[in-house]
Order: sequence, then structure tokens, then C-alpha cells
Amino acid sequence: MLSYTIFFITVAAILSIATLGLNVQWGLSGQFNAGVVGFVAIGGYTLAILTMPATERLLVQWNLPFAVGLLASLVTSAVAALLVGLATLRLRSDYLAIATFGIASAIQLLATNLEPLTGGSSGLVGIPRPFESLGAQGFAWAYLAIALAALATCYAAMQALLHSPWGRVQRALREDEAVCAALGKNVVRLRLSSFVLGAVLMGLSGALYAGFVGTTSPNEFLPILTFQIWAM
Repeated sequence: MLSYTIFFITVAAILSIATLGLNVQWGLSGQFNAGVVGFVAIGGYTLAILTMPATERLLVQWNLPFAVGLLASLVTSAVAALLVGLATLRLRSDYLAIATFGIASAIQLLATNLEPLTGGSSGLVGIPRPFESLGAQGFAWAYLAIALAALATCYAAMQALLHSPWGRVQRALREDEAVCAALGKNVVRLRLSSFVLGAVLMGLSGALYAGFVGTTSPNEFLPILTFQIWAM
């Protein structure tokens, strides 16, 4: 019972980070992202690809430390969000949702078909996990502490941003974009900044999840995950 409780709280904390990212995009600046799972997948696969032990069947054989893979997942998620944002952020409401949903589906298809990089439909199994030397129980407690610390840090940072001038402008942008533009605000840059920031949190969530379960595959990142995070 205790083991399940630790597992449940850890997964809930990890997904809560992705929910904070969605809140930045949708709740704060009003951008309806229907492709949350795509950015979660990018973070998870980045960590997995960079930290997997070297094998002949994999294209990337770097076997980097967990912390490096975690940081790389943030960078990859930010770059992906920047590219997606530049292509889609001029869309509004339902059109933005359809575009981001399509992009998330495309990311899942890439994960399935780029077998030398992602392991294909079987995914990547055996991702090195931190603190495994502590045993199963020690690992569970240590990773729970990591997940909760990451969640608390992200929450505190988002609260600070929410009450900063940037956060106030984002809320104004959500309420009336035309007024913000009339006041001389760079609407596109503001929307892009919140979209990228939210995607970084989603990527962090995906990386932490991959590091926790030790495996990643296209079946881990189905569209239903987006709706679960919406519900959260």
C-alpha cells in the first residue's frame, strides 16, 4: 500500500508540472493547446535518447548523466515550441487547437517510425534511473523527493511570474488582444514567450516521467494524456 501511494504521488506531481505549463499557455494567456502530449513526449524522448546505454541498434550512443538529459529536455522542448509557435500562434481558438493536436499526432508518428533514434513502436527500455543503487524503496523515496521539489520550484516560479509585469500583460492579452496591441505591446512575442515557457514545463514533466518509469514508447504518449492534463 505504501509503495503504491509513493508511486501515485510521484506520478501526480510529475503530471502537475505539465498542468502548470498548460496553465501558463491556456489559463494565463488564453492559448488553447490541444497538443500537450506532444511536448511531454519530446521531453521524455530527449532524456531517454541521451541517457540510454550504448547499443548497436541505437543511432545516438552518448549515455549521458541523468541531470544532463534533464537539462537537454528543457532545451529541446523550448526549441520545438518556438518552431511550433512561429508557425501556429497567429491562429486563434479552435484553429490553434486543431493545429497543435495535429502536431502532437505527428510527433507520435515520428516516435513510432524513427526506430534507430526512438526504438520505434517498442520504445526505449532500460533508461538509467538515478538512485537505483538505493534499492527499490530507496529509489521510490528519492524520486518522490525530486518530483515534489521540482513541482514546488515550478509552482513558486509561476506564482512570481503571475504577479510580475509580464504576468499582468499576459492576463490583459488573454482578455483583449486588440487593446494590448493598441498600447504598443508586441502581441506575437508575448504569446510566443508564454507558449514556449509552458512547453518547457511540459517537457520537464515528460523527462521526469521517463526517468521514473525507466522506459518510453509511443503508447506512453497517446492523445488521452492531453485530456487527462486538461482535467487536472
